[in-house]
Amino acid sequence: MSPNGSDRSSRRPVRRKLLQALAAGLVLATATGCTSKDFPRLGMPTPVTEEAPRILSLWQGSWAAALATGVLVWGLILWSVIFHRRSRTKIEVPAQTRYNMPIEALYTVVPIIIVSVLFYFTARDENELLKTSAKPAHVINVVGYQWSWGFNYMENVDGKLSTPAKTPEEVSSIPDRMLKAVPKGAEGVYEAGIPGDHNPDTGNPGPTLYLPKGEKVQFILTSRDVIHSFWVVPFLMKMDVIPGHTNRFEVTPNKYGTFMGKCAELCGQDHSRMLFNVKVVSPKEYRKHLADLAKKGQTGYIPAGIEQTEAAKNAETKNR
Repeated sequence: MSPNGSDRSSRRPVRRKLLQALAAGLVLATATGCTSKDFPRLGMPTPVTEEAPRILSLWQGSWAAALATGVLVWGLILWSVIFHRRSRTKIEVPAQTRYNMPIEALYTVVPIIIVSVLFYFTARDENELLKTSAKPAHVINVVGYQWSWGFNYMENVDGKLSTPAKTPEEVSSIPDRMLKAVPKGAEGVYEAGIPGDHNPDTGNPGPTLYLPKGEKVQFILTSRDVIHSFWVVPFLMKMDVIPGHTNRFEVTPNKYGTFMGKCAELCGQDHSRMLFNVKVVSPKEYRKHLADLAKKGQTGYIPAGIEQTEAAKNAETKNR
């Protein structure tokens, strides 16, 4: 057999493996279950709040920048492999370059520019997403505890401005500046979940948080034990629930439906059972749900968080 024939036969296994790798990649790309509508979201869920598209846009922009950087790096690697291979130049040891100041400046400046651009867009969107209203339409205190969730609906359910006469002891750990957002006369109703709860509509585990469509809701996040994380998947954002430190953020739901939520912070043995549901309904149905909780005797609030001194509770004065 000629030397050329031997070279061709040795290349066949390589080509065969390359075709197999390409076929495997095609199968992986088409077997993900994504549709043409899902592809632009790059695997993110469909947004269900007015704020979520901003997060989706940041996600898409980050991926586009990462892909462009990857294409450039992959291209340079392939270019080096193809045009500087030893079999092409016939040189055992190529000329060694000790310093190349333009290239060194390039790979120092370019990463700084990339990080600066990502930082700018992240900081811009974060500032917008964490803005809170002085008087939102609704205030809900989300309470995390091992191993479920409680929801204090801080609403004036009975219509009386005289009740309660003072801040209930159960929510006294919430900073005063955040309690100012609560409507006057909010005696409240609550839902205290357990891991064994299930949503009656979907059968999904965990208690169900009701939200009104088209109305701004401010969440005040408190914990009674360890750090948890409040994550409603199609909100496209989550926030830590920290004992001794109160966080808050706002959303305006704009799609009806029942959506899954979970704890996104490893919080102990039964962390995986800290699931809940969010049901977005009409404002009329939302008020009916509050009235139903009151009829069940679930008036007032469950304890929001760990007991704190006045100095510690109001130490943070930043309005966020």
